[in-house]
Amino acid sequence: MTSSEPLSWRRLFAFFVPLGISASLVTISHVIINSTLARSAHPETVIASYAIAGSLLTLTERPSTLLRQTCSALVRDRLSFQALTFVTKIFLACVLLIGFLIVYSPIGTGVFKYLFGVSPDLLSKVIDVYEILMYVSIFSVIRNIYQGIIITNNRTKWLTIGMLFRLAGMYGLSLYFIYTDSIDSGRVGAIIFAAGMMIETLVSFLEGNSIKRKMPAKLEDHPVENKADVFRFYKPLLLSSFVALFIGPVINIVLGKTTGITLAISSFAVASSLMQLMLSFFTYIHQIVLNFYLVDAKLVKKFALVTGFVPFAMTVSIAYTPLGPWVLENVMSVQGNLLQQSLWTLRAFVLFPLISPFLDFSNGLILLRGQTKTMFRSQTANAICTVIVLLILVSIFPAWNGMIGAVAQSLGLLAELVIVWLVIRRTQKEPSMSVHSSGKSSSLKG
Repeated sequence: MTSSEPLSWRRLFAFFVPLGISASLVTISHVIINSTLARSAHPETVIASYAIAGSLLTLTERPSTLLRQTCSALVRDRLSFQALTFVTKIFLACVLLIGFLIVYSPIGTGVFKYLFGVSPDLLSKVIDVYEILMYVSIFSVIRNIYQGIIITNNRTKWLTIGMLFRLAGMYGLSLYFIYTDSIDSGRVGAIIFAAGMMIETLVSFLEGNSIKRKMPAKLEDHPVENKADVFRFYKPLLLSSFVALFIGPVINIVLGKTTGITLAISSFAVASSLMQLMLSFFTYIHQIVLNFYLVDAKLVKKFALVTGFVPFAMTVSIAYTPLGPWVLENVMSVQGNLLQQSLWTLRAFVLFPLISPFLDFSNGLILLRGQTKTMFRSQTANAICTVIVLLILVSIFPAWNGMIGAVAQSLGLLAELVIVWLVIRRTQKEPSMSVHSSGKSSSLKG
């Protein structure tokens, strides 16, 4: 596929589908790890130690993922890639410093004991797992910046290929631990995850580096030349990710004030995981905008409109038809009162999959224009709205249980979309950060 090929539905789907598949396959990696750890002599302790350590890793994963978007938006030559690499090294150094402090100083004990509420008998096991997981950040960062190059150059099939190699490696290692009967701690899960990430990173690096070598040293009209240009773009994204990290814990805290605490938190978790599974395939619409909006804005809008309603339709078909109870009981093994509460919570979530794809499209426009400060403001609006709705609903309707979190999170996302749309309408004619010409991108197209 080359940049000279006219933009068409076929080309958009050929670009988008591999991204969606790779995003959906991530779920399988978690299944491999959890099913492996479940075979240990003490599965509850082993899985808990891995899950808690993994939840801390997610705090650095979101900012790392934003490096992929930053690369897609800014990198068009080797000079801009060099500038991105400098900022990436600073970010990675900070992440590793935090990791070393958590693993090798009393700070880690305090973080897991007081922030995560880990019991004393589990503390050392959790820290042991994180000692391995913190190095995953290295692979994650390298993978993301090279995937940014791969995506920009329309070679998205390599994301799916990398994910398939990752899953194959993880499954093979899982079988080794099972047949050698050596699943004795959560560190096994961390080793499997780290190995999978290492494999995916290697595939991304080999393909991405091949593309990078063919890039021009410096494009004449490309505005990104130094680390200050990259940092100016990335800093608001980083801040917005920190704001987003507070939303999940706040929801769980407020759900703890409902009439059925355990039922509220568990039904919210079940409904949320099912909804995110249906959304996962459609989380790369912003990349369609970044790569093709300046080529054919009308076609990109049509594509976003067609694909954007699919996760909403899927959610409605499960939440409001007999398919819902069947999926919850037979696929997710949810039964009894939890099944009914999860179904109600999924119905309360119905706005979320309707809004999310169009927010992703709008964020793509914001990234294309380099207006990343907007994303910090919109994410802040999301957090504020979510907290306000949570407090109102839990005080008036405490018996709504998990539905409180679903409604609050959906309305928070709506507030975020409103802020982004207002900025887009006000600044429609601002130039983009990337160099494009009619029908062509300044970057090499695969």
